[in-house]
Amino acid sequence: MNVLLPAFEIPQEFVHADDAADGGKRGENAYLRHLTYVGATKRWGDPVPAEIAERLDFELETIERTGYPGYFLIVQDFCQAARDMGVSVGPGRGSAAGSAVAYATGITNVDPITYDLLFERFLNPDRVSLPDIDIDFDDRGRDKVIQYVIDKYGSNQVAQIITYGSMAAKSAIKDAGRALDLPFDEADRLTKSVPDNSSLPVILDSDDVTIREKFRNEDYDKAVALREMAKGNDLKAATLLQAKVLEGSLRNTGIHACGVIITPSDIRELIPVATAKDSTMWTTQFDNAVVESAGLLKMDFLGLKTLTLIKDSLELVRKRHGIEIDIEAIPLDDTATYELFQRGDTVGIFQYESPGMQKHLKDLKPTVFGDLIAMNALYRPGPLEYIPSFIRRKHGTEPITYDLTDMEENLRETYGITVYQEQVMLLSQKLAGFTKGQADMLRKAMGKKIKAVLDQMKPQFVQGGIERGHAEPILEKIWKDWEAFASYAFNKSHSTCYAWIAYQTAYLKAHYPAEYMAAVLSNNMDNLKTVTQYMQECKKQNIPVLGPDVNESMSLFSVNQKGEIRFGLAAIKGVGEPAVKAIIEERKNGAYDNMYDFFARMDNRAANRRTLENLVLAGALDSFQYDRSIYFAPDAKHGTFIEVMSQYARAFRESKNSAQGSLF
Repeated sequence: MNVLLPAFEIPQEFVHADDAADGGKRGENAYLRHLTYVGATKRWGDPVPAEIAERLDFELETIERTGYPGYFLIVQDFCQAARDMGVSVGPGRGSAAGSAVAYATGITNVDPITYDLLFERFLNPDRVSLPDIDIDFDDRGRDKVIQYVIDKYGSNQVAQIITYGSMAAKSAIKDAGRALDLPFDEADRLTKSVPDNSSLPVILDSDDVTIREKFRNEDYDKAVALREMAKGNDLKAATLLQAKVLEGSLRNTGIHACGVIITPSDIRELIPVATAKDSTMWTTQFDNAVVESAGLLKMDFLGLKTLTLIKDSLELVRKRHGIEIDIEAIPLDDTATYELFQRGDTVGIFQYESPGMQKHLKDLKPTVFGDLIAMNALYRPGPLEYIPSFIRRKHGTEPITYDLTDMEENLRETYGITVYQEQVMLLSQKLAGFTKGQADMLRKAMGKKIKAVLDQMKPQFVQGGIERGHAEPILEKIWKDWEAFASYAFNKSHSTCYAWIAYQTAYLKAHYPAEYMAAVLSNNMDNLKTVTQYMQECKKQNIPVLGPDVNESMSLFSVNQKGEIRFGLAAIKGVGEPAVKAIIEERKNGAYDNMYDFFARMDNRAANRRTLENLVLAGALDSFQYDRSIYFAPDAKHGTFIEVMSQYARAFRESKNSAQGSLF
């Protein structure tokens, strides 16, 4: 499938006279090769080691043959632009981290050579399809990157993607009931009688045997009752039958959470568009599946809160300790970080904070980064059952065995257990001589249980293994084991990237716990329940969390010189951004001496009576040594004390502004 890529402007010295004949691909290939080797010398040294240069050349040749050099150039360009704007860019996600070219050009930040990540898992050299590079940005900076793309390619070439919401069984019943004037309480009872995630056509058109196979226990009784009800002649039966017709109809539209289309020319020449609600960007009128099948370039700009959290932590460390930490250069053998994982002390740690994960970490006691990658891959439905064996093998209470000695090199890091799709791919090449492309086809067929492909590839695997001196019964066993587990096996590239982010968060928590937990609180302050849980974690870590204070609090949670976390003003319910900004801005002129000084310096337009009341109730004025009840003391003539002080402040400012003497 030809993908309509926007033209990427390359430096003049890489433009060739015959570029017009091949759409500029020759120049793009030359420029991508240049960027790759410039980056490679920074990543691996100068000169680039021969085995790495061989890998880079293989990838570049594949990219050239598949026609996607422009795609890599576009992505590396906005990744670099994001870093230049101070936006945090994730280390990678998905299979893109398997590309050494992506690593060399700064698209990803995890070394695929070190971790045996495979390029062909990302771009199959035997079967061409557009590779999928999804990029994580810190969620505050994501919009800046999208705006950069709009500015570079033009607002008429960039659009968000529409989503269509379809009508499910319960909403179909409600709508049909309203149209047919079925009383609300009866329609409500009908919707509650529909088993969760069930379809009305299945329920109403099935016989007893089919319903028994599809439903169980109380859901079976509900399904039978609905089917019998639909056979009647009353309004409920009519509602159910009409709802069956409506189910699956399009009900509403939305915007894809992260997908953005970039086109080579005016997007209106290619697909219909509309204006998005609450956005200046256009929106496609075709959904994700259609625009991709039409050959349009879809990029996923993902906002990851954890990147913002790391960024906030580093800023708090800089402010308090005067230390600039390069989070991408922290040591991977840090004792304190592994001790944190070994204790299961992972509340607030990306991907590793669930109670189940904490229990397994305490049992595993990870000592190397590979343990963290494996746990990230294993802790999901299916492979969960292999975790106890993985732990026993690490600690030597269960023997580590290999069906063939040739398998040890690829399975050593996971103690003889096949955990990753990449292991299956590498072993199929080593044991049976599969090509890189065939290995990826095998991975995909096993993961998606495509029987026809598996039946076709099994004889090839067995025959290839026999030709390399392996016994047929052992090859049959290996294949059977792979079929059983490969549907669970995880993408190591993705697991490695997210284990690296988790390690960064754990490193910060281990060495700068107050700063890290302050950042965690700041990035969750819109959820009171979550804030409460993390405050409990601070208490457990013996980190004091002080209430808000107009003389010390910042907008977000902060850390003072004593190592105490100070509650953020923006986390106080009912205190808006203008008030927070005004309090902090005015404080630059000196601390507030007392409540009279505070009220005199507060602009009523930024902080109204209700805002001031919320500040008092939250304890933000407690440092002035007045009981909170004083502020609400009634005055028959002028209202509460807060109202009196607000009037005083307004009059004080008016008199000051008019340069007249003040009675106050």
